[in-house]
Amino acid sequence: MALSPGTRLGPYEIVALLGAGGMGEVYRARDTRLGREVAIKVLPGELSSNRERLSRFEKEARSASALNHPNIVTVHEIGESDSRSYIVMELVDGATLREVLASGPLPIRRLVDIAAHVADGMAKAHASGIVHRDLKPENVMVTKEGLVKILDFGLAKLTQPDLPGGPLTQTPTISAGTEPGVVLGTVGYMSPEQAGGKAVDFRSDQFSFGSMLYEMATGERAFRRDTTVDTLSAILHDEPEPIGQSNPKTPAPFRWIVERCLAKDPGERYESSRDLARDLRAVRDHLSETTISGESPLAPRARPRSALRPVLAGLVLIVAAAIGFYAARPFWKTPATSVPRYHQLTFRRGTIFSARFAPDGQTIVYGAAWEGRPIELFSCRSDSPESRSLGLPEADIFGISSSGDIALSLGHRFVFGDENNGTLARVPLAGGAPREVLEKVQWADWASDGVRLAIVRDVGGRNRLEFPIGKVLYQTAGWISHPRISPRGDLIAFLDHPVRDDDRGSVAVVDLSGKMRVLCSGWTTEEGLAWSTAGDEVWFSATRTGSARALQAVTLSGRLRLVANVTGTLTLHDISGDGRILLAHDNSRFGIIGLSPGETKERDLSWLDWSLAADLSTDGRTLLSGEDGEGGGANYAVYLRKMDGSLAVRLGDGSCLGLSPDGKWALSLTMHHPAQLVLLPTGAGEAKALPQGTVDEYHSGSWFPDGKRILFAGNEPGGRTRLYIQDIAGGKPRALTPEGVDLAYGSHSISPDGRFVAATGPDQAFSLYSTVEGQPRSIPGIDSSERPIRWSADGSSLYVYRLSDLPARVYRLDLLTGQRQLWKELMPSDPAGVWSIAGVQLTPAGDSYAYSYGRILSDLYLVEGLK
Repeated sequence: MALSPGTRLGPYEIVALLGAGGMGEVYRARDTRLGREVAIKVLPGELSSNRERLSRFEKEARSASALNHPNIVTVHEIGESDSRSYIVMELVDGATLREVLASGPLPIRRLVDIAAHVADGMAKAHASGIVHRDLKPENVMVTKEGLVKILDFGLAKLTQPDLPGGPLTQTPTISAGTEPGVVLGTVGYMSPEQAGGKAVDFRSDQFSFGSMLYEMATGERAFRRDTTVDTLSAILHDEPEPIGQSNPKTPAPFRWIVERCLAKDPGERYESSRDLARDLRAVRDHLSETTISGESPLAPRARPRSALRPVLAGLVLIVAAAIGFYAARPFWKTPATSVPRYHQLTFRRGTIFSARFAPDGQTIVYGAAWEGRPIELFSCRSDSPESRSLGLPEADIFGISSSGDIALSLGHRFVFGDENNGTLARVPLAGGAPREVLEKVQWADWASDGVRLAIVRDVGGRNRLEFPIGKVLYQTAGWISHPRISPRGDLIAFLDHPVRDDDRGSVAVVDLSGKMRVLCSGWTTEEGLAWSTAGDEVWFSATRTGSARALQAVTLSGRLRLVANVTGTLTLHDISGDGRILLAHDNSRFGIIGLSPGETKERDLSWLDWSLAADLSTDGRTLLSGEDGEGGGANYAVYLRKMDGSLAVRLGDGSCLGLSPDGKWALSLTMHHPAQLVLLPTGAGEAKALPQGTVDEYHSGSWFPDGKRILFAGNEPGGRTRLYIQDIAGGKPRALTPEGVDLAYGSHSISPDGRFVAATGPDQAFSLYSTVEGQPRSIPGIDSSERPIRWSADGSSLYVYRLSDLPARVYRLDLLTGQRQLWKELMPSDPAGVWSIAGVQLTPAGDSYAYSYGRILSDLYLVEGLK
């Protein structure tokens, strides 16, 4: 009997029935503790009453709950109430793939994109030893934003009836009711080994996945017959009609992937699902280089599978080699069949920050820091390799108006990570002195009238987009970048980043009334954005894994396509009125330099491509670091390494925050949404997730000196950042400060006695906040552009430095007098392309330290013909 709205299952209040099937009933429910909506699956009575099967089910569900992947629905909790067993999951707002397929086969780009995301989730689960056993379109959700989520990973095995022998003992759960013939919708996705009652492993999921891919491409089920027995027989013995006959537009490499998944012998499928996911990503990312219409001259003809297998194996190798060849070629050497032409504009060694076309379409103005010098503005012509300085040091460009006025950032400096700051000013392109407009502006863009400006700045602890200046269209506890006004002036596109000091996020637009919508999301890094010439697409540079950004385009309806992909990282800067593009090819890395106690020579402690120093042990001999780039992967990685340069040890996933005082635990922040604080053991032991309470976003964290508590900055849904205290032993986090208070983004902000925290208030000024009681008191001699690194051992001073300074000058600041003393200057010996010194860590005694440096070496290109 279905549960009525208002029924309680523990702390969960039933809202509505979402669906029912052999695995139980699924409800929309409200978590009364956290005030969030969840999905609850109430398990069948026969399962709840069988204690042995229920125990096995709970064990499998706990394994599934640890997967933490953006393409797998998160399992929150397993519970029991009034003899009803239930499982609480992330609520996904969207449609099942079955509903998506109701209108027939999918367009090629959407088909391959969905397939690649399902394969990524499947690969993650298989790598963790978890097999689905019931993959089918009903168990895949597609959200309105285009995100793809797999349901019920690892749960099907233990909800199947315990019956002896025979093919039907492996029948997956029925997807709707018990009407005659409904079982066909599930049996049709079985693997031959399932249909034969044999043991299954991850390769069985590959076959089920292949059946789904076939249906997505053709609109027809691969093995559908009139009866269950006939369907099982077809799975065991028959081959489906070739995809090319039903849908000739399907790329040949995709068809070969499907045929490999549908091999009757598991040994002829993929040896790992990671390889399957990689092949699908390659097809997705190179659709423009594959045959989308017509029959490929290498496409396999219909023939018995036994004769086809060796041919397919050879063809897969040929296609993989071709895709690898094109992906590895320098992007200015496009294939002969491609139209785009790349013309290099810059030739010096350093970093390009921004570049814009002037109204004449031939003059280009860009901000760059060459050979380790400060950033300044240069101009060049599209037909010349020479650049000249505009004589405006420490300035970057925001945009050029239709009337030829440059909006620029004077005193341009980086504040946190990729976030920058400066004074908004305007100056004629023809020359003259800049006129200052507004201080502490992070981004700006001209309206087509050449008068009004859209800006991004921090106000009251929120990062907000204003247009015109003073009118707030959108604000966030995270940060906003690259705002661009549409050619018609009715929309502003921007990159929305949920976490400060991190450039992952989504692409969004907001109209002039403040209505915001997300066009696409899930990007690990995103930088650079511009409107297409027609204003029907937003172009941007981003990637979903690692740091190698590609050029993407998304329509206002959310249809995404890949424009260009290369070896390395791309950053989009501008698109001219005639469709030419300013594109930078960036070699970006973060490295670590450190000094061990008793040594006089610094050592390079970089590990992979984006090494960030997160903490030092008290004795200065152990470094905790994070890898947030290509090597760290989509979920980042946490490493522990001795300061003597010995090999680093990977502790787990997440963004690295700090090392416990006893050195036994590393504090990490998961990168999925909602994020969660996790303790990773530095030795033997298991990771521990800390309760989230009502916190929606985390921004930074730090250990208390007693090692029993954690201080972190976060915010509740719709709220501003505030400080919380979390006990390691358990319990919900509790708020310490009012909203608008933030940490210095991962610094050791807590005093040695644990009584005070150095943090910024709503006015962005630093103060000391009591962890016990009392009003905050100001810190003399420090400003909001500086970052506290840690307290001195006696608690009388703070070590501080300004992120924008190169080299970084670290001072010891007396908390009573405000007087400061220079402790050390930090800078790599090779300054070219170094744009940031971050993550400065040192021991309380100051006898050992480590710091990260960001280096970008850029080349600017003018590109013609990209579409």
